[in-house]
Amino acid sequence: MLAYLCHLRRLDKCYAVHDGTIENYAFKDFPGATDRFTLAEFSSSTVFIKEAGRSFLPSSVNRLSRDTWPAENTSTMTSISDEEKHYSTADPYAAGSEPEKLGSNTYDVSEKNDDSLGHHVEREVNEDHVFHDHGDGHTQRNLKSRHLQMIAIGGTIGTGLFLGSGGALTSGGPVGLLLGYCIMGSVVYSMMVALGEMCTLYPVSGAFTHYAARFVDPALGFALGWNYWYSYAITLPTEITAAAIVISYWDDTTNVAVWISIFLVVICSINFFGVRWYGEMEFWFSLIKVIAIVGLIILGIVIDLGGGPNHDRLGFRYWKNPGPFVQQNDIPGAWGRFLAFWTVFVQAAFSFLGTEIVALAAGEAANPRKTVPKAIRRVFYRILLFYVGGILVIGLTVPSNSPELLQPTGQAGTAAQSPFVIAINNAGIKTLPSIINAVILVSAFSAGNSDLYASSRTLYGLACDGKAPRIFRKCTKGGLPIWCLIITVMIGPLAYLNVSNNGTTVFNWFYNISSITGLLTWWAILLTAIRFYAGIKAQGIDRSLFPYKAPFQPYFSYYGFVMLNLIILFNGYPVFLAGNWDVQNFIVAYITLPIFAIFYVFWKVLKRTSFVRLHEMDFETGRRELDEMDVIEAEKAGGEPTTWYGKIWAWLM
Repeated sequence: MLAYLCHLRRLDKCYAVHDGTIENYAFKDFPGATDRFTLAEFSSSTVFIKEAGRSFLPSSVNRLSRDTWPAENTSTMTSISDEEKHYSTADPYAAGSEPEKLGSNTYDVSEKNDDSLGHHVEREVNEDHVFHDHGDGHTQRNLKSRHLQMIAIGGTIGTGLFLGSGGALTSGGPVGLLLGYCIMGSVVYSMMVALGEMCTLYPVSGAFTHYAARFVDPALGFALGWNYWYSYAITLPTEITAAAIVISYWDDTTNVAVWISIFLVVICSINFFGVRWYGEMEFWFSLIKVIAIVGLIILGIVIDLGGGPNHDRLGFRYWKNPGPFVQQNDIPGAWGRFLAFWTVFVQAAFSFLGTEIVALAAGEAANPRKTVPKAIRRVFYRILLFYVGGILVIGLTVPSNSPELLQPTGQAGTAAQSPFVIAINNAGIKTLPSIINAVILVSAFSAGNSDLYASSRTLYGLACDGKAPRIFRKCTKGGLPIWCLIITVMIGPLAYLNVSNNGTTVFNWFYNISSITGLLTWWAILLTAIRFYAGIKAQGIDRSLFPYKAPFQPYFSYYGFVMLNLIILFNGYPVFLAGNWDVQNFIVAYITLPIFAIFYVFWKVLKRTSFVRLHEMDFETGRRELDEMDVIEAEKAGGEPTTWYGKIWAWLM
């Protein structure tokens, strides 16, 4: 990227050098323009003009054509030295001389905050690869590759697998459980690879809310961002409460409010210490969960083959009795079995929520062009190994009619209701249930930690895009969006509502209303991806040049989009069955849809936004500085590892 000072005598045109080619730009509607402008080339198709003391949006610059430097031009153009900051009167083109590139990684570009385009441009790129600087500080890229890898893993392993899968087994039976999680896993994978391609290309704070505004409609980015913030902000007290309830497995005498207070303070402390602390804690939390689920899968296989203390060889016994499927509401025949499968399908969707958080973390990851694709590519193997492997073992070792299983309507539970613990107890193995309860506690705590991170960074991204009050742009010197954290932490004490019975009813309403937002987030991501790929095709862009190219696109995105439409529309189907009508359950299942629509219409009317046309999509802004980062990070890395253990670590992390 080059930055130059133009001394203009002809104010109707400006010329900039891009990769040795002189490009011609026209000025228009510059009231009070003088003859001196600073040109900063931020990308291959966007030039930012900054007059002394004033800034102009790129939308005021109309790119005309690539041209040769006109002989009649009397302008001089010289590079701006970061140290001297003086104007040169020499003509750099005399005697065929070339302009001099800047010697550092800092570029003076004007801030863009154009709601009509639905995205912002970060004003400074420095040696630490910081992207946001609005005079209020900025986030920093302090997440290492191993942090990002484990955050991606942590998003796929949680209480939904260790505990909630028991309720799904009760709903659908072992085969219904396996099919539901396999198909839902493919839907999640279709979403993640599409999101991975976008966030590798543009790793910014806000991630998918930014992409929705950039490639679909700024109003969609507004609605998605605020609903996503609320969803994870209200989930924070839910996970804190779940962690406190898990403690009751060991201690049922201490008031739950005490444990809620402890967990709330610890989670807040981790996040207030900064993103590096968050990444480090998630690394160890996720490592514990990975070791636990791998160990449980191996143990489950041993139990199924008769290796437990009781030497009872189970095989596929529970697939025969009580059977592979459960009949939903005692509805006979294939229809009852299909409804049971669909119930599992919806429950599986909620179990996978949180996998998209890695895209938010990409905005604070070092060398995202390298680390993000690695994390995304391995989502498939993690889903296949951890979820499909774990679900298969559960269906083989626990009967679907076990009264000890967590019921589908349960809000929280302890290790006693985990299907893994039930299988272990049935096999006559002692001690392990307490260890599994500890893993469930870690999972709930990790989820709360990630909830606070995800919601605060979403709010920060909204503020950077001009869709939230400017105060939420404020960051500390360490890169912490301080006010975003403070306002989100204030939601945490709602966990105390769960201490009383009346409060629990109120809180469950707040939580249940927000739960469908996770599915709407995936829906919006896939809609954005479909538009993203359509825009690429319309503009003739070669995806093979991208740092990560998602497989099977755009067809994979269409598949996931259709499936999510069906899940969202029919997630509350039980209320429509004969004799099952319940107003409260109907509202819980569908109230989020009109709320999302209200947010969308509000911003569309307020800002008069328009649907982004394919040929108007901006695929350049924000890419060039990443190219610079690639070179710098490659130099820092010093090449590929040569030792066998170094290669193994590089493959893992």
